[in-house]
Amino acid sequence: MNYANFPLDKRMPLPNSDAGNGEDFIDIERLLGMAARQAKVVAVCAVIGLFLGMLYLQTTPPKYQSVASVLIDEGLNKIVDDISAASTTMQTDSAILSQIEILTSTRLASVVVDKLKLDQNDTFMNPPQSALAQGVGLIRGVIQYFRPSPVMPGVGDISKLDPAARDALIATSRRDYAILKLQNEIRAERVGRSYVIALGYQATDPGLANAITKAYADAYLADQLDASFDATERAAVWLQGRLTELRESSQQASLAVEKFRAEHGLSANSDGQLMSDKQLADLNAQLIVAQADTARASARYQQYKQIVDSGSDNAFKDAAISADQPSSALISTLKTRYLAVAKRQQDVEANFGPEHPQAVALAKEKADISAQIFGELKQLTQSYRNEFEVAQARETALRANVAAAQGKSSIDNQSQVKLRDLDQKATALTTLYQTFLGRYEEAAQQQSFPVGKIRIISDASTPLSASSPRTVVVLGLSLVLGLLMGAGFGGLNEFNERFFRTGDEVRDRVGLKFLGYLPTIGGKAAKESKPADEADQKAARSPAALERRARMRVSIDAPASMFSETLRSAKIAFDVVLEGQGSRVIGVISVLPGEGKSTVAANLAGLLAANGARTLLIDGDLRNPGLSRSLGMEAEQGLMEAVVNGQTWQSVGKIDRQTKLAIIPAVLRGNFSHTSELLSSAGMRRFIENAKETFEYIVVDLPPLGPVVDAKAFAPLVDGFVLVTEWGRTPRAMVRSMLESEPYVANKIVGAVLNKVDLKKLAKYGSLGASEKFFDKYSTYYLDKSEVRAKATV
Repeated sequence: MNYANFPLDKRMPLPNSDAGNGEDFIDIERLLGMAARQAKVVAVCAVIGLFLGMLYLQTTPPKYQSVASVLIDEGLNKIVDDISAASTTMQTDSAILSQIEILTSTRLASVVVDKLKLDQNDTFMNPPQSALAQGVGLIRGVIQYFRPSPVMPGVGDISKLDPAARDALIATSRRDYAILKLQNEIRAERVGRSYVIALGYQATDPGLANAITKAYADAYLADQLDASFDATERAAVWLQGRLTELRESSQQASLAVEKFRAEHGLSANSDGQLMSDKQLADLNAQLIVAQADTARASARYQQYKQIVDSGSDNAFKDAAISADQPSSALISTLKTRYLAVAKRQQDVEANFGPEHPQAVALAKEKADISAQIFGELKQLTQSYRNEFEVAQARETALRANVAAAQGKSSIDNQSQVKLRDLDQKATALTTLYQTFLGRYEEAAQQQSFPVGKIRIISDASTPLSASSPRTVVVLGLSLVLGLLMGAGFGGLNEFNERFFRTGDEVRDRVGLKFLGYLPTIGGKAAKESKPADEADQKAARSPAALERRARMRVSIDAPASMFSETLRSAKIAFDVVLEGQGSRVIGVISVLPGEGKSTVAANLAGLLAANGARTLLIDGDLRNPGLSRSLGMEAEQGLMEAVVNGQTWQSVGKIDRQTKLAIIPAVLRGNFSHTSELLSSAGMRRFIENAKETFEYIVVDLPPLGPVVDAKAFAPLVDGFVLVTEWGRTPRAMVRSMLESEPYVANKIVGAVLNKVDLKKLAKYGSLGASEKFFDKYSTYYLDKSEVRAKATV
């Protein structure tokens, strides 16, 4: 199958990215490979880190730390709070942090500085410094040297002051500096979640560290006592002034209540009820009784009036006389007589008839009695009428009195609301006065109660051993920093890795078939060998020339080497791809100069010729014929002359006696620059066609693709290309760019080889299980590298 004749639109497309296979998970195997490749860098940086750590330990003076523990005692707080005007219980983290801020405040620092005279202590002001600190100080001094002379606000240039003022200013400045230094160096930290604060100071002198820590603890304790006393004293003074105001306000409010009560006549009885309300209640009770009496009198009057109005004949029948009236006995007597006379009349009339004189006399007597009863009823009705009118008049008078009492009670009630308001204010002021009086007495008593809110539970002691620098910590940190620095440099090296290292990268990154690795050949033996005398030197030309020539014959001199085996792989690839073709034109190309394409072309042609194939090697690099120079061929005519003059290969070719390899050299012509036109000309096509009639393989060493276009011009005459890339030097992006910009050349590339491979380093770039990891196991099948080098020097 002729791969070179595939249509361009059906070829395998190039990978989309040079960034890898697109996996988004962390490849542990790849990370381990990076670590193995950069192990030396990491190790060197770790050693440097340890060395710097030891240097730091040797140049840093030891420091001693003294620590005291202070407890914020809740029990003492409760004792004080029982008699204090305000609670000071501390139950929050913010309260602990507030105490830490007090410990590191400027006020406490100034107290300790003045007590210990630290501004005059040279050990405190100018302690021994490490080399690192001295270096930083030197840099600051240099920077300060170029700054203008110090000018203090409100003072001006201190150099212009008189000596006394300058000395006083310097002393003040030293004190301020000592306070600031102590404030920055003191350490106060909370111990866990407890109410304990660890107070410590670190100095080069253990006695100084102990003295400062003790002084700080004592100053903190005294500050707490002073703060409590000052707060209580200020509270007592304020309470005293407030009591005077409250006493006057309470008295004025009480006087206002009594004055208002007197002005509005709001006197009250023994049960606290107003007199107007009592009077209104009595009048309402009397009105109710009067209303009942009036109703009763009216009912009785109407009853008797109705009897009288019915006439004298019916008066006897309807005369229902109340037993409580004075005339009831008389009317009852009259009614008894009336009934007796009526009975007698009825008997006489029954016996003698109504006309009987006795019946007439009885009838007259009966009428007289009835008239007497009617008269008594009329008199009784008039009496009831009078009673009704009296009761009605009394009720009316009571109603008027109730209305008047209600008006007065309403006014008194409105005044009572105002009176209650005044009385409430007076009561509140009196209560507040009593409360403040009690608080004042408590505050006055607390002034003589010297109990602080803290206590020292662990006194500072003189440290016996240095707290810093800690050898283990410094060395461990130095080692870690060195490892991190090494990892950083190693990561940077890996990030900058943009070259081909393994065959997988050739396949995955640029989509080419990988043909194999070509190890580095030649060595110091070849470079250092010298001819015995001047005659031999002239004959051999130079050791460098000998080495170059030997490199061109490795596949012939060491056919069992790995180098030769890779070239056999390339031959098989060509035979498979170009199967069925009689004569095969193979172009050897590279992207950059110096990648070893000429060496590969010479050895590939030598291998083919040594295997018995008729092979022609052409140096097609007309601008820089490195192949001809390396082979040591000095010819007057070469490829250019043969093509220009229309000659065949026999006229300019040379034959290797050992392998029968035919070689067409190139002669450098300084004034000729149109080499691409020559390589793509009809004369070159005729020259190649003529050579195909004789040779099975035609290997052409072409110029690199990067600098010139000669290889692109010769591409139509080539059946397949071999791309030579230098291991660890040829950029992947450049190869990819070339393949994308020159698809015609790319489609004819049968495969790529990695040249100048360092086999010792190659295993570090291979993945787990890849062939690169097992090259040391292949050694029994390859000629030893030292043997190749020895033969290369012959």
